[in-house]
Amino acid sequence: MTRLKADARHSVRLTLNGKPVQSEAEPRMLLSDFLRHQIGATGTHVGCEHGVCGACTIVVDGMLTRSCLTLAVQVDGCEIQAVEGLAPSADRLGVLQQAFRRNHALQCGFCTAGILMSLDHYLARNPAPTEAEIRDLLSGHLCRCTGYTPIIQAALEAAAELASSKKETSDA
Repeated sequence: MTRLKADARHSVRLTLNGKPVQSEAEPRMLLSDFLRHQIGATGTHVGCEHGVCGACTIVVDGMLTRSCLTLAVQVDGCEIQAVEGLAPSADRLGVLQQAFRRNHALQCGFCTAGILMSLDHYLARNPAPTEAEIRDLLSGHLCRCTGYTPIIQAALEAAAELASSKKETSDA
């Protein structure tokens, strides 16, 4: 393992939502702070800074990760997906985001980015989840506004829509 100097800034290169980015970070800078303040990807929120609330959840090399518990220098060379990458374009929401909108699955929106990242990751691997499975996944996220019911409904609706669109393309 490379030993880093505590008083120096170190280059961090990564791929964020499919695009290469590079900046510098001190060895103790958290990934959440690096994304927000160095890169400008402010969709990743910082809630508890203890890994409990889930607001800072992103995907690093295919694994759900709490960015408030990860150091920026640890992801040098990694591929990262953050909430900004969920929308297919700047003027269009993704399927899961649209379902959240239709079901009023967000209120203050602070927890939403982390929940969207976890659900997107989960639905890609589990296309037909049960309500119990969605509830279990959401147990790693704190939301003080919605009561979770509209989030669960949005997740189930998005899963059905994604499954339907896959079936349509496979039948064609």
